[in-house]
Amino acid sequence: MNDIDEAQTSKKAAGEPAGAAPPAEAEGFAASDQLSAENAELRDRLLRALAEIENTRRRAERETADARAYAIAVFARDMLTVADNLARALDNLPAEARAGAEGPFKAFVEGVELTARDLQAALARHGVKKLEPKGEKFDPNFHQAIFEAPDETLPAGTVTQVVQSGWTIGERVLRPAMVGVSKGGPKAAPKSE
Repeated sequence: MNDIDEAQTSKKAAGEPAGAAPPAEAEGFAASDQLSAENAELRDRLLRALAEIENTRRRAERETADARAYAIAVFARDMLTVADNLARALDNLPAEARAGAEGPFKAFVEGVELTARDLQAALARHGVKKLEPKGEKFDPNFHQAIFEAPDETLPAGTVTQVVQSGWTIGERVLRPAMVGVSKGGPKAAPKSE
């Protein structure tokens, strides 16, 4: 008789069923179930870690893009004063004086105009754009109302005067436009989309 037959004969004698797994095999199944559960837990942890890494990568890309787009915001805000002063200088020059300018005075005026245009072009190349809200509906995200003026010809809440130009950089407001807003006119018609 071989060893397997002897083990089955001894099981029968001990009252164990012939088809039952030996205790070592049952322990192996339990260990296999435990390893499968551990494997599933580790797989879940790995997938979560990979998802977190992907989210971190996306966040870093977004922050890098924002840093590139808005890195010059402080410098651009400082340059707005220069642009305002050039615009004020040109606005305070009467049209008759500009038309009748000759010689060095004409060259000076043209130089100031050229400098103002170049500054605005340089700002525009870096994503800084001037807001021209006159005639638009007041938007507190882009405009700062400093007074209301009665005007029955315009819908209430329409920008009637721009006291100081506003500027944006990308999608953000660098400086809101300081504006005068109409009041007392008909209500603005809702925008149809």
